[in-house]
Amino acid sequence: MTLRQRWQALRQHPEAARGVRDMLPMVPGMAAWGLVTGVAMVKSGLDPWLALLMSLTVFAGSSQLAALPLIATGAPIWVVLLTACIVNLRFIIYSAQWRWYFGHLPRGQRVALSYLAADINYALFLKAWPEPEPRPGQVEYFVSGAVVVWIGWQIPSIVGIVLADVIPPAWGLGFAGTLALIGLTCSLLVDRATWICAAVAALAAVAAYALPYKLHIVVAVAAAVAAGLLMERPGGGGGRLAAVARRSAS
Repeated sequence: MTLRQRWQALRQHPEAARGVRDMLPMVPGMAAWGLVTGVAMVKSGLDPWLALLMSLTVFAGSSQLAALPLIATGAPIWVVLLTACIVNLRFIIYSAQWRWYFGHLPRGQRVALSYLAADINYALFLKAWPEPEPRPGQVEYFVSGAVVVWIGWQIPSIVGIVLADVIPPAWGLGFAGTLALIGLTCSLLVDRATWICAAVAALAAVAAYALPYKLHIVVAVAAAVAAGLLMERPGGGGGRLAAVARRSAS
């Protein structure tokens, strides 16, 4: 099957349409965040062409913003790369969760999907597919939603790069992206286990806020995952995995 045929098949798949519908409400927040990131890249002294390359290859707003001050101050490249990797460590945890759904796919396909991974499509994917097991249509749902996020991020980011001298960072548009993530997170709090994990993450983030390189994000994610695993143990209250196990046993 050619690339064009695959694209046509993706467009016609019902789960692809659902992925687009689920992701579209998130686009305004992502667009504002991408716009501010584009402006910030140029305002920090990065050449517009390098800013464009960074936007297309890195595709991770938090790590881009974390790396910009280091680039502006002339920090060694290994410090910049290490900082970006540390900020993005949460994607290791995301990938471990996605393994339940995509672990059976060829490695090349999994690598391609990893480029499109983002916070928002991770949260919406788990909301759409709460049972951690491969099902037909999951790849189509993921790809279609991820493409919406990619376009919704890249176009405003490029606009911000081009119009950096016109759009001041003081507008604070990036907070719209934060609000979108908060709203999405609240919609995922559906049972006792998710509420406990959210509370643990919030407390851990506040407690570790003083850590450098935004490591409090990593600490919060790790603490929430640990709480979730404890909840899945016998007598721990259970969650998605425990529910699946109970249904399988019955």
